Amino acid sequence: MAVEFLTDEQASRYGAFYGAPARAELERFFFLDDADREKVQAKRRAHNRLGFAAQLTTVRFLGRFMPDPRQAPHEVAEYLAEQVGIADASVTAASPG
Repeated sequence: MAVEFLTDEQASRYGAFYGAPARAELERFFFLDDADREKVQAKRRAHNRLGFAAQLTTVRFLGRFMPDPRQAPHEVAEYLAEQVGIADASVTAASPG
């Protein structure tokens, strides 16, 4: 007999962003330590570095990789871009809203 742990609403939200993470969530799940930054900096172009950083950190937050890193909220892209020295976070971010 199958057991359901999630409501239908919870299941539909699983593995996806539902609004922008709070500042505390950004600091906890989207912080890049030295090892993370080293991996990110190994990528050649800004959009690759930011996309890789988004995948690396959203798997911590969502529990799975996103099909497209542009699905990350703009706030996530901005927070990551600041950490890796990318001036324009829009290279991978979805439009705000």
